[in-house]
Amino acid sequence: MSKTSEIQGRQYIGGTRSALGQPALESRAALDGAPYPVKFFEATQAEVLAAATSAAGAYPVYRRLSAAARADFLDAIAAEIDALGDDFISEVQRETALPAARLTGERGRTSGQMRLFAKMLRRGDWYGARIDRALPGRQPLPRPDLRQYQIGLGPVAVFGASNFPLAFSVAGGDTAAALAAGCPVVVKAHPGHLVTSERVADAIGRAAARCGMPAGVFNMVYGGNAVSAWLVQAAPIRAVGFTGSLQGGRALFDLAAARPEPIPVFAEMSSINPVIVLPQAQQARAADLARDLAASVALGCGQFCTNPGLVLLLRTPHSGAFIEALRAALQSQASQPMLHAGILANYRAGTQRLRETAGVATLAGGHDGQDEHRAAPHLFVADKALLLSGAATIQEEVFGPSTVVVELDDEAELLAGIAHLHGQLTATLIGEAAELPHYRAVLAALEEKVGRVLLNGFPTGVEVCDAMVHGGPYPATTDARGTSVGTLAIARFLRPVCYQNTPDALLPPALQDANPLGLLRLVDGEPTREPIAPAL
Repeated sequence: MSKTSEIQGRQYIGGTRSALGQPALESRAALDGAPYPVKFFEATQAEVLAAATSAAGAYPVYRRLSAAARADFLDAIAAEIDALGDDFISEVQRETALPAARLTGERGRTSGQMRLFAKMLRRGDWYGARIDRALPGRQPLPRPDLRQYQIGLGPVAVFGASNFPLAFSVAGGDTAAALAAGCPVVVKAHPGHLVTSERVADAIGRAAARCGMPAGVFNMVYGGNAVSAWLVQAAPIRAVGFTGSLQGGRALFDLAAARPEPIPVFAEMSSINPVIVLPQAQQARAADLARDLAASVALGCGQFCTNPGLVLLLRTPHSGAFIEALRAALQSQASQPMLHAGILANYRAGTQRLRETAGVATLAGGHDGQDEHRAAPHLFVADKALLLSGAATIQEEVFGPSTVVVELDDEAELLAGIAHLHGQLTATLIGEAAELPHYRAVLAALEEKVGRVLLNGFPTGVEVCDAMVHGGPYPATTDARGTSVGTLAIARFLRPVCYQNTPDALLPPALQDANPLGLLRLVDGEPTREPIAPAL
């Protein structure tokens, strides 16, 4: 059977397929717009509610599974994703115009983060077990026995991202974190890669069947803005994970807040990721820095949430040479295809807006040539007044291979400029070893604005590990306390529960005296793996 004949374009609801709506959605090739031979059915409101209800039905069973059983499920998903062959990579290429090498690496990242969460589940620190034993003789009042651990929030709505069709999509980081937390998911497939989404959903379904998971642990629906709104407003949904535009994330946030029972939305949205180049670095390695910065700006046609969209320079006699080197490096970068026509149109609108802004000069870019499917890199220089006045123009994200340079006279102006920055995912400080210690105040200021501070590197490239923070103050995200990459991402979909004066046999294993899971727990303020001796 061909892969084309396997694609149904129907909703995934409780382990079955459903098509009550109209076959109105098409998967189109990113380069030429050619349609896929199978159309996709847009979910009805009843189907969206059925998917959320299915997830809610699976939740009591799934959350009570052992962490080891959930870890085995995540490992099984990883194995199924790894088994998707070259025909799968070719299909993702067709839908996204991303190169095969990039997609092969992204497939490995997607399965790798599933395995990372599986490892964390087996490790057990996510339980956050805390025990304060009873003090019946304490004066003036006795203390009861109190024991706390974390449980999953409930069904999570996950919205697939356009720029990472695997790692931030159907089986991406939000899905992995939610499933690890014990939360069934309802994925809203991104309309830009419908066939890719279905192939990955099938892989998750095979893993769920192999591991004996409850039928509603994974669900997926297709559709546009109406489907998104219905999903966020569906009563069984308890949280939302989203990666995309500021406009889209804010719309979902507002819908969730307006529900009779509001729910959290963890949306990653907008960031221009400032890069600060200090004076000695400008002088010592201008050519190398300009080349590497240009490569970071143009990487993947700039379609990364960590794309460096703002470069801050302390004005020196060497600043002009650095800017010229950056202009030449960006000008030498070839135009590249973008993910789809909508992103390209938005990119061109964003660069046009900058070209028309008073106080902004265009140094590289201009028209994108005759190829309507490709984007040319752009470099702009903006008057410092636009930054120091807090004007929004140069802080609006232009999603694509574009960046803006601003020169500032001294550290005081640099600190003032940082103070006017919106919240960001990242900020980078580039300097020589001898000068970096003199800019501790800059580091402290950046810490208040971003989720990740880099020194002498470039922000494109987000390691999936325990220590990573991929988040930041608004508008980078709707909640700066979390991350969408790394194992801390599970915290978004957990909540604490406290048991008071509960018989040991009724406690969850994580809180029982014998510590049957072998967890490192906080007992009376001291971390220990030792069992608790029964009270006499």
